[in-house]
Amino acid sequence: MRLDKYLKVSRLIKRRTVANEACDAGRVMINDRPAKASAEVKAGDRITIQFGNKDVSVEVISVQETVRKEEAKEMFKYL
Repeated sequence: MRLDKYLKVSRLIKRRTVANEACDAGRVMINDRPAKASAEVKAGDRITIQFGNKDVSVEVISVQETVRKEEAKEMFKYL
């Protein structure tokens, strides 16, 4: 699954366009490497997102195309 779509489906970022802009600005990293919005995400990857002066690091547990709001937090775990 594309990184921008994963960020939206998992609700780490609320909108796909915002996720796309964050990737273009170099604020999203997969496994400590800057990632483009089109990068593939798979289980076991570590995603780091820079929100202002705060970093959020998560590990991908599962990748699903659609998920309910209550189940979105089960797609990743915070590090």
